[in-house]
Amino acid sequence: MARLNATNLFSLLWKNGWLVHSVRTAVGATASLCVARLLDMPEPYWAAIATLTVMQSTLGASWPVSKQRFIGTALGAAVGGMLASYFEPRIIVFGAGIFVLGLICAILHLDQSAYRFSGITLTIVMLVVRGNSPELIAVHRFIEVSMGIAAALALSALWKGPDLPS
Repeated sequence: MARLNATNLFSLLWKNGWLVHSVRTAVGATASLCVARLLDMPEPYWAAIATLTVMQSTLGASWPVSKQRFIGTALGAAVGGMLASYFEPRIIVFGAGIFVLGLICAILHLDQSAYRFSGITLTIVMLVVRGNSPELIAVHRFIEVSMGIAAALALSALWKGPDLPS
């Protein structure tokens, strides 16, 4: 049985693509966080979370996820901002918002990941207590996530990643 030393471990990680993918993902998440902080976004961690969610090994793999995340985030921010502006954050309003998002996603022929992302965004906009207006919270959430998506796509396009095993 071969001993697993540092050289063997590095070789193993390099050959199966995890080393390069890990570096690309770390660079992307860090870059999106830095940009969000430079733009003085109120919750810059959402840019990094979006980058981590979207980051795939190739641009071809990242694009479909990014598109669904972007559309879902836009829908969740719009519906969540509107509901939070007109209604108190009651359970029935929240549940109705999630239900309506599902119907909108179905009508627009979006996939379940768009519905999932729209529901997450609606939840954050409606239920996390902050001092700003719901509309501003929705806009900030959309911008922060869009920055993370853009970072993941840019990095996937500029720095080809390995095809990782599933």
